[in-house]
Amino acid sequence: MNKHIKSGIATLFFIPLWYYKTTPALNIHSEGLWFFAISVAMFYGTIEMFGISKEQGRRQKERSLRVISTGSSKDNQSMTLIKYMFKSIGFRVALGIFASMFILSFFAEGEIFHSKKYSELITVTEADVSEIPSAEGTSSIALMDTKSATKLGDREIGALSNVVSQYDVAGYTQIDFQGCPIKTAPLKYADFFKWLKNKDTGIPGYVTVDPVNMDAEYVALDEGMKYVPSACFNQNLKRHVRFTYPTTIFSNGHFEIDEEGTPWYVYSVYEQQFGLFDGKQVTGCILVNPFNGENQKLSLDEIPTWVDVVFKGDLICKQYNYYAQLNGGYWNSKFGQVGCKKITESSDSDSVSDYGYVAKDGDIWIYTGVTSVNSDSSNIGFILSNERTEETLFIPCTGADEFSAMAAAEGEVQEKGYVASFPSLILVDNNPTYIMVLKDNAGLVKMYAAVNVEQYNLVATATTQEDCIANYKALLNGTLSVEEANAENTASTATPETKPISKDLSDAPTKQITIIKIETIVESGNTYIYIVDENNKIYKALYVDVIDMLLVNVGDTITIKTDGEYFVIE
Repeated sequence: MNKHIKSGIATLFFIPLWYYKTTPALNIHSEGLWFFAISVAMFYGTIEMFGISKEQGRRQKERSLRVISTGSSKDNQSMTLIKYMFKSIGFRVALGIFASMFILSFFAEGEIFHSKKYSELITVTEADVSEIPSAEGTSSIALMDTKSATKLGDREIGALSNVVSQYDVAGYTQIDFQGCPIKTAPLKYADFFKWLKNKDTGIPGYVTVDPVNMDAEYVALDEGMKYVPSACFNQNLKRHVRFTYPTTIFSNGHFEIDEEGTPWYVYSVYEQQFGLFDGKQVTGCILVNPFNGENQKLSLDEIPTWVDVVFKGDLICKQYNYYAQLNGGYWNSKFGQVGCKKITESSDSDSVSDYGYVAKDGDIWIYTGVTSVNSDSSNIGFILSNERTEETLFIPCTGADEFSAMAAAEGEVQEKGYVASFPSLILVDNNPTYIMVLKDNAGLVKMYAAVNVEQYNLVATATTQEDCIANYKALLNGTLSVEEANAENTASTATPETKPISKDLSDAPTKQITIIKIETIVESGNTYIYIVDENNKIYKALYVDVIDMLLVNVGDTITIKTDGEYFVIE
């Protein structure tokens, strides 16, 4: 049988098996489809190459017999493996597909040709610091990183002997559940044989981790989840969705729960805006019921509000970098770099950095700093971006970047060797502030730290989030020094901020005085003004009650009402 026919028959058997394994989208804009075609061509070429090699071996044997009879030792017909490969039609086709993909990709989506389109993938609105979550809402800030959540979740599952022997914990997703940020993860089959044993009952539950209270909970389900990523064959979640939507490009499959605690799987759906591969944008999502496999494809405006992650944080950061660097054109991004910015990144990270999470208005927003392209360890602002809608806010605010703040926090507890996690951002007394957790070598949260964005030498630490913020407020209003704000057991000594009480002096006697001294002092978070008259008598008032004192100077004579201690201007 001709070697091409043999290779063709073998390839016809290979194609459906390989498609079942890889499940690429049948869409020209899917990288998976192109690599699927390359792998099919290479498979054909491999089978064909063995046929060529076998035929060449037979000819070589015949030539060897002739060499013996003629005494000639010269063999000009020998072929190396590379020569075999280039003689194969399959390998030449694979090379042609790869070259076509590279050329089309370069011209159809190269930044040099499409910089404006890249910069328009995301819309950014400028906002002010009032959009930063207040310190009073720290229960809506998820400070725990995924590694710490994983340790708590594993500890919770480890106590359940009937679960831990059959299942592992899958990857965590940050979501907003009933107004609070939590991390949640389903169980997954430990291996193929565990799936084979439990496939009829399914995955029995999931784990939730509260990053504020630092505790984990295992939620047992009345019915097992059968369509999950760790399942095999037709119960495999991605394969099940692919067979329903063969031409749709989707990714970012992850686990979420709705407001009633019902599990769902969510895939982000992409459509091409320009180019061959890179110019994709999220246009909706696919919701999958893991109990029975029912699924629905929704556009962005149809997605229920309990779904939290449609635009993945990494995608948002990548698109923001396009916006911040290419909105002035490609050549400006490489040479002049006028107005070019990027998200903050550590010295050993990739272009997409870490980020913090905030639960806001029932959605999860990611936060990260924005710096100049020169990477000078300082921020020029921050972005807040909604992972469900990609609404993105840029907040101008100069100061230290997140990694400098992390180093400052670690420096205050260097004798303990604690490591800071990526911080979140809060507003404390109108001061943008980084807040983060400090972990020990085992990855367990031991302390909290608050670092002032504009002056990152202002650092407060404590063993609880509440005490940390109390120390930090006391540090800001001057009732604690930096050393005291980071000492053990100082939270109880930090003077709490109290609501100011105005004195009623409507019936107090009137007096005319000449001022010889004016001072302002902050007490318990409130500003008081002290004045001294020509007789060295001291009077005080809440500054907000005598705001006209801004117009008074030393040496001026004024008329006041006073009870001998407090005063108001008549």
